Amino acid sequence: MPEIPLFPLRIVMFPGGRFDLQIFERRYIDLIRHCLKSGSGFGICLLKGGEESLQGNTRQAIHRTGTYSKIVDWDQLENGLLGITAGGEVKFTIEDSWQADSGLLRANVEFSSADNISAQIIPLNDQFSGLVDLLQSLGNHPLVEQKNLLINYDNLWDLGWRLSELVPIEVEKKQQLLEIDDPWERMKIIEGIVAGLANET
Repeated sequence: MPEIPLFPLRIVMFPGGRFDLQIFERRYIDLIRHCLKSGSGFGICLLKGGEESLQGNTRQAIHRTGTYSKIVDWDQLENGLLGITAGGEVKFTIEDSWQADSGLLRANVEFSSADNISAQIIPLNDQFSGLVDLLQSLGNHPLVEQKNLLINYDNLWDLGWRLSELVPIEVEKKQQLLEIDDPWERMKIIEGIVAGLANET
């Protein structure tokens, strides 16, 4: 069973997604240096309790499903910190996790055979045309355009992942969407969420 380092954050990453991070803690600087040298990645998972940065003897509680990500870009920021862009690749489930001497969380994980950027394309039918239009409009937002996402608008996987990320809902709901294994079920729930948001306006 693969062992990977974890990066707990208050975000939910999906396969194919991108997220910018500022790196300032020693344990993560060392992790990023190792990843850049080796071409390896790390798991991004949602914090359930505790803070993103370790304070004193506080501990971090995490959700057990996350997304293995690799560094797709990096730079030194104007504030002197290391900035990276992480790209999501494959969903994983944590079997067991522990804190290493460095303070870094590590875990044995099982990678999803379906929820990954190499998944076989599932062509869309007209059933989700309204959600495709919604995703295209969200994708045209300047903040989203900056991410340079590669979106296949005729792939059910892409539609579910990107809407899960971009629709304005609480991170706990995004986590629930990530944990769903069936892409059709994920889309049905997204349909209900979008309908609910439309009724609020």
